[in-house]
Amino acid sequence: MVKSHLSKQIAVFASGSGSNAENIYHYFQNSVEVEFKFLVCNNPNSRVLQRFESLNVETILITKEELASDVFINKLYGVDLIILAGFLALIPESLLAAFPKKIINIHPALLPKYGGKGMYGDRVHKAILANNEKEHGISIHYVNEEFDKGEIIFQKKFPLTEEDHLISIQSKIHDLEFKYYPETIEKLLLNC
Repeated sequence: MVKSHLSKQIAVFASGSGSNAENIYHYFQNSVEVEFKFLVCNNPNSRVLQRFESLNVETILITKEELASDVFINKLYGVDLIILAGFLALIPESLLAAFPKKIINIHPALLPKYGGKGMYGDRVHKAILANNEKEHGISIHYVNEEFDKGEIIFQKKFPLTEEDHLISIQSKIHDLEFKYYPETIEKLLLNC
């Protein structure tokens, strides 16, 4: 599919398995309006790199120092939205300043609860179970200088039952992420 020169460009940052990054890629794969421009990864052992080997996306492996560099920021010139999909590094102020309100993240909890440094993936789900929470869900938010503290764009929740356990929660969260993250990205791109 040939992309229009007017298409919106996205860069997806990932550190882990890359299931959300791959889902976003497939969601926009045949779009003439959105181009998946870069996959950025800060973990050379990440499974996301294997997932993207056969896809037609430029992959950038980056260090923490390079993430804040002018060279890297200039490479992202023209990107309309940066999407964090399991990216575990704190975004440096230089990158935030270059892309104000153009960096978003998804978090597997109803922020502001269960957010912050070290709260990701199963750590969040285990804390929710340990605290006998009655509901769980996802939050999509703008990124700022603190982990999971940016303005919330979208939340979706579901009730927890006594039958819920780690595996069932993982499944429900993935279903919400796969459905609502690409849709939210698309809405943001159409409005920028």
